[in-house]
Amino acid sequence: MTTQARVLVIDDSILVRQILSQGLQEDPEITVVGTAADPYAARDAISVLKPNVLTLDVEMPKMDGVEFLRKMMPQCPIPVVMVSSLTERGQKITMDALDAGAVDFVAKPRAQIASGLSQMMKELQEKVKAASHANVSQWRNRSYQPVQKPPISQGVQGIISKRIIAIGASTGGTEALKEVLVTFTPDMPGTVVVQHMPAGFTKMFSERLNGLCSATVKEAAHGDMVCDGHIYVAQGGKQLEVVRIGQGYGIRVFDAGLVCGHRPSVEVMMQSVAKNVGKNAVAAMLTGMGGDGAMGMRAMRDAGARCIAQDEASCVVFGMPKKALESGGAERAVPLKDITRTLKSLLH
Repeated sequence: MTTQARVLVIDDSILVRQILSQGLQEDPEITVVGTAADPYAARDAISVLKPNVLTLDVEMPKMDGVEFLRKMMPQCPIPVVMVSSLTERGQKITMDALDAGAVDFVAKPRAQIASGLSQMMKELQEKVKAASHANVSQWRNRSYQPVQKPPISQGVQGIISKRIIAIGASTGGTEALKEVLVTFTPDMPGTVVVQHMPAGFTKMFSERLNGLCSATVKEAAHGDMVCDGHIYVAQGGKQLEVVRIGQGYGIRVFDAGLVCGHRPSVEVMMQSVAKNVGKNAVAAMLTGMGGDGAMGMRAMRDAGARCIAQDEASCVVFGMPKKALESGGAERAVPLKDITRTLKSLLH
């Protein structure tokens, strides 16, 4: 039995509200219960219409989407999918929105509007349906606290890694990754992360994480050697593999089609880790919709790697971890707060 997604569309443009409402309602599992031109109208509509998902424009007059989320989520947590522009300002506001509790976002098409719009609507339909099942209860009564970057320990960064940590994430993953990676110490092995995101956003996401983590975080580049104390985030719009180079491991970034519906794909990354790293790897599958990476994690496990998945209670969406457990890839489910400690114990 599927739960109907009851959506409130929030956008200052009447045309955009009409396009999104019409496009969403083409999916039989989605009902648009109403629209709002700004966050003030949205606040009133939420109490009357009781939506279980919001779509929210990132840039609006009166109050932008981020400010609205920071006010709303602690009082009335509802899953929110942001509708973002691909401009640098739009990317920044989207990252702020994910920090403030949005579960996911779609990017407005910049070129080939007709085909781009159709593709965006398909993506929005899927993300809205996933969001309708999302668990955002952890945002209730949470006060907004900017995270401070911890002091950087010197001495271990730059050593070529003999072990690899592989992490996959999707819906809800930006917040989950932040919670895990800020606890990584600079003596941790090189870490490769695939978070589903379009091109452009992964660079900003990496820079943000680098400002919070004591390890060095960067967007992965073709030819990077994987070093201890470094975290490599797969580029949006490209595929990533971990390859053997001499006595260590390197990063291969390349153009290729979608795998499991994604580019970057957790499946591509984990299959390469299974093949080229084997028992010298550990892995974690974090919150996300779908099943990307489930068979790749199983291949890692078969090659001797140790693998875990985030547990259902701490996931925003228990799709990818559930599939990883069902495939036999993940050995067990672990609460988000215990992921780092468990990875460290598996490394030893």
